[in-house]
Amino acid sequence: MEQNTQLELAAQFVHNTNKNIFLTGKAGTGKTTFLHTLKKTLHKRMAIVAPTGVAAINAGGVTIHSFFQLPFGPYIPESNPNEQRYSRFNKEKINLIKSLDLLVIDEISMVRADMLDGIDEVLRKYKDRNKPFGGTQLLMIGDLHQLSPVIKDEEWNMLKPYYDTVFFFSSNALRQTDPVRIELKHIYRQSDTFFIDLLNKIRENQLDKISLAALNERYIPNFKPAEDEGYITLTTHNNTAQEINSEKLEELKGKSKHFEAQIHDDFPQYAYPTEQSLALKIGAQVMFVKNDSSRDKLYYNGKIGTVTRFDDDTIFVKCKGDYTEIDVHPAEWKNIKYALNPQTKEIDEQVIGSFIQYPLKLAWAITIHKSQGLTFEKAIIDANNSFAHGQVYVALSRCKSFEGMVLRTPISQNSVKTDGTVAAYTRDASANEPDGDQLTTSKMNFQRSLLLELFDFSEMKYAFSRLNRVVSEHENVINKSVSITLKLIQATADQDIFNVSDKFKNQLNQFLAEAGLPEENENLNNRVQKGCVYFYDKIEQSIYPESRALEIDVDNIAVKKVVELALENFQRAVFTKRSVMLACKEIFNTATYLRAKSNAEIDFKVSIKTVTPVTKAAAALKNIPNAELYKTIRDWRNNLATEKDVPVYIILPQKALEELVSKLPTTLAELESVKGIGKTKVKQFGKELVTMIVTYCEDNQIEKNTTQLTLTKEKTDTKKVSFDLFNSGKTVEEIAEERGFGITTIETHLAHYIGTGELDIFDIFPKEKINKVIDYFIENKQVTLNEAKAALSDDITYTELRAALKHLEFLGA
Repeated sequence: MEQNTQLELAAQFVHNTNKNIFLTGKAGTGKTTFLHTLKKTLHKRMAIVAPTGVAAINAGGVTIHSFFQLPFGPYIPESNPNEQRYSRFNKEKINLIKSLDLLVIDEISMVRADMLDGIDEVLRKYKDRNKPFGGTQLLMIGDLHQLSPVIKDEEWNMLKPYYDTVFFFSSNALRQTDPVRIELKHIYRQSDTFFIDLLNKIRENQLDKISLAALNERYIPNFKPAEDEGYITLTTHNNTAQEINSEKLEELKGKSKHFEAQIHDDFPQYAYPTEQSLALKIGAQVMFVKNDSSRDKLYYNGKIGTVTRFDDDTIFVKCKGDYTEIDVHPAEWKNIKYALNPQTKEIDEQVIGSFIQYPLKLAWAITIHKSQGLTFEKAIIDANNSFAHGQVYVALSRCKSFEGMVLRTPISQNSVKTDGTVAAYTRDASANEPDGDQLTTSKMNFQRSLLLELFDFSEMKYAFSRLNRVVSEHENVINKSVSITLKLIQATADQDIFNVSDKFKNQLNQFLAEAGLPEENENLNNRVQKGCVYFYDKIEQSIYPESRALEIDVDNIAVKKVVELALENFQRAVFTKRSVMLACKEIFNTATYLRAKSNAEIDFKVSIKTVTPVTKAAAALKNIPNAELYKTIRDWRNNLATEKDVPVYIILPQKALEELVSKLPTTLAELESVKGIGKTKVKQFGKELVTMIVTYCEDNQIEKNTTQLTLTKEKTDTKKVSFDLFNSGKTVEEIAEERGFGITTIETHLAHYIGTGELDIFDIFPKEKINKVIDYFIENKQVTLNEAKAALSDDITYTELRAALKHLEFLGA
């Protein structure tokens, strides 16, 4: 395609700004070709959608409804968002939407205003809630003088209070963005200036009596072309086209030959590009419905010909003006969906279905609606009964020349319907076309907005504030380490990031006030580079690792979900800001920043998974007194809750757990004084809790004022008592019964002596099970007991796991 000013301007706005663009133009001005070129050259992540299935297939995209999963009814702006609709989005689709830079909407003339606002709602939900369309750039392609939106009277009655018109430009979201409107002027389809002028008058509702009379010169009563002339009839109604095709096929001699399409996987019927069962005869007039993908380019979408013969799997078609027949074989149409490639971070087109059929359809007649986008050498126009705005213009503009057009009935003034609102909008667009200065300003504003966004920490600050508030509201059931860690993060963030960023943005604004593009300002770029290095280092040194390792230990499941969601949002904000700072440390430019920001959304979940449970466990125990005992009792509590299938707080509330490890009660009387542990819990679990605490105190040489266990009246070296009884020949079960302890407690006592080498582990526990545990711990270093329990068989107990670790500790393995 030859270069022209409007095409160049449109490409610059798409590539280098975030302005929403309405790309329009008369029929044949190259809008579709521009889109195909854009797909090959654009560095932004792009998805293409269209209002109908056929339009989507032709544009190489998907339908608006399938991509955004919009309901088919009207979208009422003041209605509450339908959360059930969002719940149908899987993580893959959400990540795809979050990474989207550019949304192309083809055939925008058929898109209703409320549908565009529905798209806005979904994009805000998963991207930036405060920006129209979530900050995603729109490229809207189409001609408002062609086919208009379809809407029922009852639907428009519901929407009238919210919209001036049904057309896309009345969208509330779009009006907030001040889109640029670029009209392509050069017409590639027609070269006859008389015919082009006539079409323009129809398009712009300026058809006077003289022009109408000139148009109706092509009315030829009872016109019956010869079969080999290749005329196609364009009619307003589908049943009329079908009747003409059926009658013409029936008139031909011989039997019809049927060709069945092969349909694989997901390819909806409404998007079929031709008949599923294609009936043809020799002599049938047919139209190609696909461009020839081979390098010979023997046919194009809309080319007319006649079936000459059949041979095995080949249909031969002769077109007027061609010297030879075209041998036609089945072609494939693909139904695609968009998916985010986790490796390349690019949006890939994945084929989810295919339609394989000969790229032909009967072509004595076709509806005007289905002719949109096609070009015909010769056509008979039956448009006097047109019922939709733009139908006459669409029909007439399919013809390459005035002489190649024949009117079946005269065109009346009433049948040339051009919506007055559309005409007014088009006039305004023509009077306010963007120029090079507006392009430069848009580039400048876009770069400035990205730089200010780069050093804006409000999202991170808000996410932290939300997390802090949620933790404060439920501090009675959340482990204290979380609050302590959050206070440390807040002190660092306030001093080194939030306060500094406010001062830095003031400096940045001084640079941004200078003339010229920010990317070309050397002094500004040096300042930006230093800023990125500073903030990256501050985030990397403390806030990033601290936030990643935060572990929430909550009794209440509902509270746990709320806190973990707030934590995830804060972690995401920190991760994203760290990622863009890292990317822009060397140099800032639009593409680098946008790509880093989009990649961060994709990479965040993966990064969280890389935090090992050991690291999280260590962070959870940080700032907790007697952390080892805390972990022992917590694991005991959690395991017991799992066995009894009850919430953990039923066994031991979080605050009681923290008070236990702080006060270290070593008698049942002291234990009963702990808030959250009454007489019932002392009776149920008192022996085991006291044993764990006493054992910990002895192992760590912690002296307590009370050194007697009131339960047994024994000396506090309770492990030694169990050890001596075992050496006297008693079994674990007998010792437990004699001492009034649980079997697990006795095994824990004896495990101490396995660690010292005074007892052989295989004298206490089954050899086969213990060897299995030992092999696992040797192969998997630094795993938690919970991980080991999950990986090994259910019949292996936590006591056996601890004993194996003691054994390995003694061996130095």
